[in-house]
Amino acid sequence: MSGHSKWNNIKRKKEKTDAAKANVFTKIGREISVAVREGGANPDGNGKLRDLIAKAKANNIPNDNIERIIKKAAGAGEKDEYEAITYEGYGIGGIAVIIDALTDNRNRTAGDVRHYFDKFGGNLGQTGSVSFMFTKKGVVSVDPEGVDEEKLMDDCFDAGAEDYSFDPEEGCEVLTDPYAVHDVSGALEKKGYTILSSEVSYIPSTTVPLDDEDSRKMMNKLLEALDDDDDVQGVWHNWANPDEEEDED
Repeated sequence: MSGHSKWNNIKRKKEKTDAAKANVFTKIGREISVAVREGGANPDGNGKLRDLIAKAKANNIPNDNIERIIKKAAGAGEKDEYEAITYEGYGIGGIAVIIDALTDNRNRTAGDVRHYFDKFGGNLGQTGSVSFMFTKKGVVSVDPEGVDEEKLMDDCFDAGAEDYSFDPEEGCEVLTDPYAVHDVSGALEKKGYTILSSEVSYIPSTTVPLDDEDSRKMMNKLLEALDDDDDVQGVWHNWANPDEEEDED
């Protein structure tokens, strides 16, 4: 999916170059490890793990790699311990940014994130400094191939979803309560839909444009630096139209 859906601006998107793919594999692998430790290695009884396996497959991670990560996380000899941390701050022009991270060294990650903000014209804030501008929601991405919109609508609400966005070419996204996202994705999967990803996201209540070309470039550099950090799992912002503005670079 290229990400041009109803909730297009909620999460940073980037092209999947070879380097970016390796970065994605690392991030998803870390998420799978945490999910196994929290809910067990059986995806049938661990909705979060089930959804992460679907996400890994959608990103072309081989089954052998997925199984190896799960076995390692379930083993007694696994020593990696990751802590979930959320950072908030402002990019150039007052763009609000939320970062979710999984780290085994919070001092390193906090220092790196602060450095990115300082380097590219922003500032890292305190907890709560920008989160009030976002609503936390679950977003389930569904493969649009062969999907009938009317049936999807009925099935979404039957599964407990709050809303949906349908585009036969760009993709289908289903909005849920953040605590119900894995239940909804599981219900849709049982109805025959192919789930591409299922995660908790931050949706901005308002968006902010950047009209200055230099500001747009600086904001893109900040988002790219955050994307490229292995500890960073997700980046959300309220930049009004980043995809259109990136094309001008």
